[in-house]
Amino acid sequence: MELDTAVDFEDYFPSMMESLGAEGFVSELCNGFRLLMDGERGLITFESLKKNVVVLGLNDMGDDEIVCMLSEGDLDGDGALNQVEFCILMIRLSPGLVVDYNNNNGSRQWVDEYMYV
Repeated sequence: MELDTAVDFEDYFPSMMESLGAEGFVSELCNGFRLLMDGERGLITFESLKKNVVVLGLNDMGDDEIVCMLSEGDLDGDGALNQVEFCILMIRLSPGLVVDYNNNNGSRQWVDEYMYV
């Protein structure tokens, strides 16, 4: 008997964007960043993400998956995510938001436009 372990993913970001507006949406992403970040460093680190996987509902996430998650969004190569990198990653990973997935600059410009309002 084969077990189906596929998880259905529903992208709530487009509806959040519609109801909150771009500025409100980015504000909520920043709230998520603060929830996951290391309070002393102001970054999402391996340690802070590992500590918070339960909050994300990812109790069985392995260390290698955490490293992959961080490296996916780490644009400056420091091994951690700052607030802008986190927001860019979240936008890039949302299939419902119109973003050029091959161009990080498109995501960066969108985030920069609303991040510092």
